[in-house]
Order: sequence, then structure tokens, then C-alpha cells
Amino acid sequence: MKTQTIILIGWLLFVVSAIGFIIASIGDFWAMFGSIFFLIACFVFLVAHFR
Repeated sequence: MKTQTIILIGWLLFVVSAIGFIIASIGDFWAMFGSIFFLIACFVFLVAHFR
């Protein structure tokens, strides 16, 4: 398996975990705030990965 494929799978797993954190933090503002920023950061790194 190529290194780029492994990195992509890792980032996709981070996105899935960020979504899980968002679901788990429903009702807690600060946890939701941090989870959303974590998800945004994952997407920023994914965009950088494809450039």
C-alpha cells in the first residue's frame, strides 16, 4: 500500500472520529466548539493533502 493511501485513510479516520465527538458532545457548548474546530482542521489538512 502506498504511503499517500495510508495517510488518506488516517485523515478519513480522524474525520470520522471528529464527527463522533460532535455527536457525543451534543448539549455541551465547549465540547461541541472544540469538536467542530477539530473537524475543520481535519478538512484543512485534507485539502492540503490533495494539492
